[in-house]
Amino acid sequence: MCLAGRAARIGGIGESIEPLQDFPSVAAVLVNPGVPVATPLVFARLERRDNPPMPPLPKLADLGALLAYLEDTRNDLEPPAVALAPAIGAARAALVSGGAGFARMSGSGATVFGLFGDDAAAARAAAAIRAAEPGWWCVPTRLGEAQPA
Repeated sequence: MCLAGRAARIGGIGESIEPLQDFPSVAAVLVNPGVPVATPLVFARLERRDNPPMPPLPKLADLGALLAYLEDTRNDLEPPAVALAPAIGAARAALVSGGAGFARMSGSGATVFGLFGDDAAAARAAAAIRAAEPGWWCVPTRLGEAQPA
């Protein structure tokens, strides 16, 4: 996703990569609380490795469809990562408090993302988070569209 600059659905331990063709353009805020989280430690704390598969990916025509889909999914690595680095949970809570329609940890952490209804709401949330937590990396962005180089 980072190298290709496009949305993808990742599964397994990161080896399953499915590029998403029709991902909607969505206002988002990315937050990293600046705490190191070693991926091997996160996986070592994973309580279950036999979770049921994620629901099939529907057509994601807009933010509403994306939010509905995400509500039925999970990041199995989030609970062990938050146990190792509680600041991840605080960053996620800051996004929700800032008005995110959905927030979750990305990958094995420590970055979290929040999805917003528009760019202005994302910018306000990012500004509030930066003011409250100046040591955190926090940036508003858009997902689902090419970013300038």
